[in-house]
Amino acid sequence: MSSRTPISRPIMLLGLVSLLTDMASELLYPVAPLYLTGPLGASLVLVGLLEGIAEGMAGFLKGYFGALSDRLGTRAPFVQAGYTLSAFSKPLPGLWPAAGAVVVGRLADRLGKGLRSAPRDALLAGYAPAGAQGRVFGFHRAMDTAGAVLGPLLAIAFLTWRPGDYTTLFLLAFLPGILAVLCVWWVKDVPFQPASGRRFAPFAVFAYWRSAPAAYRQLVAALTLFGLVNSSDVFLILKAKQVGFSDTAAIGGYVLYNGVYALAAYPAGDLADRLGKRQVIVLGLGLYAVVYAGFALLTQIWQVWLCFALYGLYAAATEGVSKAWIADLVPPEQRGSAIGLQTMLASFSILVASSLAGLLWEQVAPVAPFWLAASGAGLAALWLGTVSPGTQAEPSGRG
Repeated sequence: MSSRTPISRPIMLLGLVSLLTDMASELLYPVAPLYLTGPLGASLVLVGLLEGIAEGMAGFLKGYFGALSDRLGTRAPFVQAGYTLSAFSKPLPGLWPAAGAVVVGRLADRLGKGLRSAPRDALLAGYAPAGAQGRVFGFHRAMDTAGAVLGPLLAIAFLTWRPGDYTTLFLLAFLPGILAVLCVWWVKDVPFQPASGRRFAPFAVFAYWRSAPAAYRQLVAALTLFGLVNSSDVFLILKAKQVGFSDTAAIGGYVLYNGVYALAAYPAGDLADRLGKRQVIVLGLGLYAVVYAGFALLTQIWQVWLCFALYGLYAAATEGVSKAWIADLVPPEQRGSAIGLQTMLASFSILVASSLAGLLWEQVAPVAPFWLAASGAGLAALWLGTVSPGTQAEPSGRG
């Protein structure tokens, strides 16, 4: 397969599954904090804590199942089970309209994400031709994020038609989720030799750190530092409301962010393949610092729209590109562990960042978490500027 046409049929299928799943998830994600803090009367600390715990749980499972998929020599079953679980978690708050249902549904959704994420990304890397990792991951992020555009747009349309009818919205989210389940069972494995080593244990993913390439460890350390200040996007939505956005406009800002992200993800991946992944990620972190400083300072509606658009460019330059860089640094039989460990550490960081952001917002000032995030992104960009780009890793030949 030529590197000029890196988007094969299996990559298209995984992209479609992600689009449908994210459509279902993002139909609810910007609505959930409004539902919790509005009709259900939850505090911002609870919102931040829920997001942190959900992402922390998903993070550990990403590492665990990524390493397990390396050890077993298979990816597809993890991908299939993870998407199925997430789909069936969506309608729960509609069937049981209470804060507990939102919490359980969110945790079940993140459990499914933890089950599938690292094996899916390792599978994508297996389908990608040499020299095209950035474009493959960029395409997948574009498809995934297109669902994140369609979902909130559907939420806006529904809430305009039936204001405040959150329970029905949770039920409607099941439809694209079940379509994704029907598609995901067509996903096939890319054969690879199972990773060698001692008998697999629940915390085996941590042991990977000691044997990982030095460039990988430096990259992951910098991304983890950034994760410690990178709180949940729900705080951007709540900040937009504070400036004067309605619920619908706040969701619209989130749609703009995802729209820019979806349009820019593939070009950013192509640029990373040509210019270098380190340079593109450093640029993205610089954009993040500008955006969060902007959210701390903004006072006008137009400034909110501009910040959401720039935030989409940051995401396009970092999220898929960082996974593509990791895939370049390690051999195929280690990709589940490598990607799983990085995403696990990032999710643990979000547990800290989201909980801290809620506390800073309520106990210090609403601008405090944004200044902290901008500063942390700047430090991470400086650190990544010193990381070796590494070279394309080959299979180790161990079995």
